[in-house]
Amino acid sequence: ASETELISGGSDKQLILWEWKGTGTWNNQLVKSIPLKGHAEAVCAVDAVYQSDEPDLDLLIASAASDSTVRIWSRHSSEAKCIEILQFGNGFVMDVCLSFLPGSNVPILACGGDDCKIYLFIQQNGQFQKTLILPGHEDWIRGIEWAVCGEDLFLASCAQDCLIRIWKVCTKSKQLPENEDDSIRLKENVFTVKDTDTTYAITLESVLAGHENWVYAVHWQPSFSKDGSMQQPMRILSASMDKTVIIWEPDKESGVWLEQASVRVGEVGGNTLGFFDCQFSPDGSMIVAHAFHGALHLWKQATVNKKEWTPEVVISGHFNSVEDVKWDPEGEFIISVGSDQTTRLFAPWKRKQETEVTWHEIARPQVHGYDMRCLAMVGRFQFVSGADEKVLRVFRAPKNFIENFSNITGIPMEKLCSHVTDLPEGATVPALGLSNKAVFEGDMSVQPAEDEEAFNTISNQYPEIYFQPLILTEPPPEDHLLQNTLWPEIQKLYGHGYEIFCVACNNSNTIIASACKASKKEHAAIILWSTTSWKILQSLSFHNLTVTQLAFSPNDKFLLAVSRDRNWSLWRKQDSSEPGPVFSCCAYTDKNTAVHSRIIWSCDWTPDSKYFITGSRDKKVIIWGQYNLPVTTEGNMLDSIKPCSTVLDAGDSVTAVSISRVLTPDGRYIVAVGLENGKISLYTWKQSGQEPTLADWTMCVEMDS
Repeated sequence: ASETELISGGSDKQLILWEWKGTGTWNNQLVKSIPLKGHAEAVCAVDAVYQSDEPDLDLLIASAASDSTVRIWSRHSSEAKCIEILQFGNGFVMDVCLSFLPGSNVPILACGGDDCKIYLFIQQNGQFQKTLILPGHEDWIRGIEWAVCGEDLFLASCAQDCLIRIWKVCTKSKQLPENEDDSIRLKENVFTVKDTDTTYAITLESVLAGHENWVYAVHWQPSFSKDGSMQQPMRILSASMDKTVIIWEPDKESGVWLEQASVRVGEVGGNTLGFFDCQFSPDGSMIVAHAFHGALHLWKQATVNKKEWTPEVVISGHFNSVEDVKWDPEGEFIISVGSDQTTRLFAPWKRKQETEVTWHEIARPQVHGYDMRCLAMVGRFQFVSGADEKVLRVFRAPKNFIENFSNITGIPMEKLCSHVTDLPEGATVPALGLSNKAVFEGDMSVQPAEDEEAFNTISNQYPEIYFQPLILTEPPPEDHLLQNTLWPEIQKLYGHGYEIFCVACNNSNTIIASACKASKKEHAAIILWSTTSWKILQSLSFHNLTVTQLAFSPNDKFLLAVSRDRNWSLWRKQDSSEPGPVFSCCAYTDKNTAVHSRIIWSCDWTPDSKYFITGSRDKKVIIWGQYNLPVTTEGNMLDSIKPCSTVLDAGDSVTAVSISRVLTPDGRYIVAVGLENGKISLYTWKQSGQEPTLADWTMCVEMDS
């Protein structure tokens, strides 16, 4: 049958049965969802089987949750209801799987959990009866899955004892007891189903030892239809915390299950945990796995040598909230930081022959130990980032990145960088260090021979250099991103007393401004740094609470700051004889002049440096500028900066604002407003007369969340 339904369970304590109607796209009109509510805690496992053929498609569903119960649900016509609750006391069931006993339509349910036993339930008279307990595993059971193979039913189970067990259920013919001979026989558990008066035997088929850490998932290769009957390939896939995914199948001659192909991900330097789950593609030619770090890994079977699996390009991105994002000054890539403690760089991949351009993560310049908070580009191939720590870190692109960026985007090397030869090849994090250290060409040749003696000394178990330069013509796979695309850290900037909150760089790339979390005036000061000497140029004290965003005007004459104290401050660059720039406060709002009544989250400048915009939690967006344009004396600038627009009610808390560097053909500014509910709205605005009017704003586009 065509697959049109799926079931999911989540931490919202409910299951959702999704049905895809029609052949269009996955949009609301074509997807029907039925919620199944009843569990008191998060749902951690779910399985379902069809009990009748089309057109009814009656479903039997089993779900396990952290409330120590397994619930059985049934879906008839279009209503679903809970028909039974199996109690597990204070134990937890980690996985459930449903199937039918061989040669019958009697449902059998397997549950595996934290008491290391597998429970088999068989439905009789509409109730699931606990029929057998299969001991054997010595730690929590993490995964179980049935497979129907001809007349037999197989069950694969995996656990935290690093082992996988395969069990076989078959019908037992009622024959006379054999003469007791001395042959060694496997212990078999026998049970009889009253409804059909059939006896079944279950035996342990095999124990697979190959993983060196907890095995989190085990799955059979999906069955396929051949000559009108379903064929079940005897192949299973397992994923483990030991950073490997293994394919197992029985040996052709002996029938003994062996490791057929172990897809090991490159010996990844320190920063990873293993795999959480895995799946075969429907035809078994590809496998996908996902790791604890939220990343997907995809491998494809080689066409010639079937035992060889090669990593493929797969989508990737942050696995926790993205905190800041910046464009490359030339607009050819973007860099983002997130609370998943990484800095990632995305660029378009231009393939030869193909017109379609897709964006991919092509480097991960920083893998950190703190949640990332903000970043600013300092020129094209240099950035400064701030995390939940007191220092700012400056990174510069290595030679290997610039070469690969050139290959993937199709931009020639000469256009990108003039002094490539002096740059380090890449970067690595020393075994016990926290900072990305530059790796030069001479450093990489010294790789000790891998003999037992060398490995036994502690220092060689943790090699200093994990970096391996690769020449890429396509986006790199996850294991390469983790260790071979780091950028060397060239500077740390010390000066703030609390966690860094925001950072900005001016347009001539000479000054960096930064601010940190603050609940007192002395900590809320903005620090200006020189990008040549990396020394502090000036400390600007004005705000009483955290400065939430900083923005230099496009002409570099002004610096704007907005704060949690609901005010903004504007700083003007003085033309002084002193070396280095000196900024002084030339305008601000205070208790009496403030328009915003809550934290101001964001600000930006118009491209002509005439106006700036502020957006706040109070749902207001305001554009400010000078009223009486001819400014003669320094003093009256404070009074001359007023709201030039009416207050725009954005409908929800405004968390981000930005103004396009390009105007509309009729000279209007294009304003993007990002809201807390995930929506982005685009407006245009132009000052029409002396007094601001609501008609100056035009709503253009509203993107949904």
